Amino acid sequence: MLDWVCPTFLGRVGVVRTGMLGGPQPLPAAWGSGGRCRVMGATRAPGQGSIIMACCVFFNFLKVTVQSSPNFTQHVREQSLVTDQLSRRLIRTYQLYSRTSGKHVQVLANKRINAMAEDGDPFAKLIVETDTFGSRVRVRGAETGLYICMNKKGKLIAKSNGKGKDCVFTEIVLENNYTALQNAKYEGWYMAFTRKGRPRKGSTTRQHQREVHFMKRLPRGHHTTEQSLRFEFLNYPPFTRSLRGSQRTWAPEPR
Repeated sequence: MLDWVCPTFLGRVGVVRTGMLGGPQPLPAAWGSGGRCRVMGATRAPGQGSIIMACCVFFNFLKVTVQSSPNFTQHVREQSLVTDQLSRRLIRTYQLYSRTSGKHVQVLANKRINAMAEDGDPFAKLIVETDTFGSRVRVRGAETGLYICMNKKGKLIAKSNGKGKDCVFTEIVLENNYTALQNAKYEGWYMAFTRKGRPRKGSTTRQHQREVHFMKRLPRGHHTTEQSLRFEFLNYPPFTRSLRGSQRTWAPEPR
């Protein structure tokens, strides 16, 4: 019997033992050996040396590689903080119904923003553009083209250029099915309106307050589905199926 000592990849020592039948009997600790093997003991039978050396070569080249799975949650969090410049923008059109005023948010030509518009008012029609896949959007008036933004004092203002982070809002769907719009630049500050429809400073708002709750509504006369595309069909001559003996062929119908 012959024992070969092989250091394992865990730093322990394993033994590859050759039995009486001449075949190697590796012990479990010897798997993954990353070093060299040496002979411990007695006389070896003819042909056993090559077998043992082959086993040692196998152990020396055996490597265990453990790869950590990708952290998709961290990737989503990081990508949600920046504007997606590559993906195509998803554009939606709807009205924002204020829970407190009972009216709709509107962007006027004089750059004033309030929640006093009636259903179907042209200034209450809003175009919402996606900024990234993290529920971040930019809101602008369809009639004026002005974006709803928030300044450092928490006041809602209208801008013609809405590329800044102060013009980005995060849509948060609440448990009562209302939607809150949190500013991306000033976290914890929400778009809000009083009972009279006047804008409220974002620095004084909280998510549970009724002033920050909105409901999305389609504009009056707006269709949910786009017009179906028209397809052109190519007319081919009709064919009939005919049997000739055991073969099946296709022959055109007589005109």
